[in-house]
Order: sequence, then C-alpha cells, then structure tokens
Amino acid sequence: MRWMAWAVVGWVVAAPAAQASEFTCVSGNRIEKSGSTVGSWDDQGSDWRIEKGSSTVGFAKKSGSDWRIETSGAKTLGFLKSGKITSAAGSTIGDIGDAKSLASGCPDEIAAALLLLRKEGKF
Repeated sequence: MRWMAWAVVGWVVAAPAAQASEFTCVSGNRIEKSGSTVGSWDDQGSDWRIEKGSSTVGFAKKSGSDWRIETSGAKTLGFLKSGKITSAAGSTIGDIGDAKSLASGCPDEIAAALLLLRKEGKF
C-alpha cells in the first residue's frame, strides 16, 4: 500500500505543468495578454469583427454551420468546420483544442480566428 502512495507522489511530481494560454478572453469581449488588454471582438450580426488595439485585423464570418476566418482586407485565411481548423487551401492547421490552448476562455470561432490571425502575423 505504501508503494502506491509513493507511485502517486512520483506521478504528480513528474507530470508537466499546464502551459498558460498566450491570450485570454474576458468579460466585455476583451482579449488580454499577460493581464493587459490587447484587443477585442465585436458582434457584427452573425459575424464577429476582431480588433488589435483599435484597428480591425480580421473577421470570423458565419458560413452555414461553419466559420470563415478573414483578414480585414477580406483575404480568407481558413475555416473552422466541425471543430477542425483548415487553411484556405484546405490543409489542416489544427483543431479547436489547439486554438483554445492559444486563447483560453474565447468562443470557438474567436479562438480559431486568433490562431489563424497569429499564424498570419496579424495578431
């Protein structure tokens, strides 16, 4: 019995610490990094506008049951479809879990948009 207790202690000590998200979505549709507001998202009907500082950098646009992620210049960066994030060309970028690892507390479509915008160097 004593060896089981030590096994549990060893497992807990050896377990890697959870890595904190780079961004966190908080009340008021704000996006924070290290406790400071760096951006926001705003309801545009069925779409979301994403801002960095006071500049619009992209959009998450509803397309049927999916989301199309665009830059502010209307360049399609990719899609969120059934929890999978793909590039505009169709290659897999990741899934919603990857996006939530980058941006905790965000709605799925905002987290996916932040992942693609960050990949593009826009956020």
